[in-house]
Amino acid sequence: MRNLLLFATEPDSKEWLEEVVKPRITQFLKIRGLRLSEEKTHITHITEGFDFLGWNFRKYPSGKLLTKPSDKSVKAVLEKTREIIGNNRQVKTVNLIEMLNPVIRGWANYHKHAVVKRIFGKIDSIIFGQLWHWAKRRHPKKSARWVRSKFQTVGNDHWVFTGIDDKGNPIRLFSASLVPVTRHIKVKVLANPYDPEWDEYFEIRYTHRWFCSKWGRTKLRKIWRQQGGLCPVCKQGFNGETSIHVHHIVERCNGGDDSLTNLVMLHPNCHRQIHHLMKLGADTSFISVHLTAGSCKGAS
Repeated sequence: MRNLLLFATEPDSKEWLEEVVKPRITQFLKIRGLRLSEEKTHITHITEGFDFLGWNFRKYPSGKLLTKPSDKSVKAVLEKTREIIGNNRQVKTVNLIEMLNPVIRGWANYHKHAVVKRIFGKIDSIIFGQLWHWAKRRHPKKSARWVRSKFQTVGNDHWVFTGIDDKGNPIRLFSASLVPVTRHIKVKVLANPYDPEWDEYFEIRYTHRWFCSKWGRTKLRKIWRQQGGLCPVCKQGFNGETSIHVHHIVERCNGGDDSLTNLVMLHPNCHRQIHHLMKLGADTSFISVHLTAGSCKGAS
């Protein structure tokens, strides 16, 4: 067991965790051939905060519990960019950008659900300084004006590190600030993905998640084309994100997957009608055939 979090609200929470909970967990793990890592086990007050999976969780005097990238995580990504830049002093600008972009983009996407707006700006500023020193070191006889020419204005962003790839296309350094901060929507306490009663709720969450990602929007476009742009229930078109729900023909709790053949795009009201029929005990095979036939008819 690598990561374990314990929360307590008792008056003597720390003593209770150390004297009651920790021994029970140790015994529970021992029976199963596991052990609690003493190096990773840390009991602290929420106002002091703790690091977990690259984030820092801390309740501030204002009463707000904020999740931010941990100092270790920020330091690690900056050390990674510094290492890449330091080990590639003579490469072309475009090649350096291609090596840095996956690192910056991956780290920013991982932390985009936390409180990171200021930290993203800090990351961009420090990486800019690293690249400025790289450019000055690589071209010691060039003036600062010449070095400045390597940093262009792209849209509303100034001093953007840019280059030209082998096909003559411009390429820019990815900026962490370009990643929009999106708050994670908490799952309802009683929601159970293995309970058919909650299928509609989780399908709405999946639809929202797909709209927020590139691969998800690509999948939605494929479903839309597959249906000829029409809802298989009412045979009407769609007019925006708010009018779209994605339904699993074979429920996920019954082994259904996210393949295109198992997904249909419905209007919210049509989606509710389908689930209402299922709750009333309607033949699921009949509903599946109806949805599939409607989808194929729309695509023809």
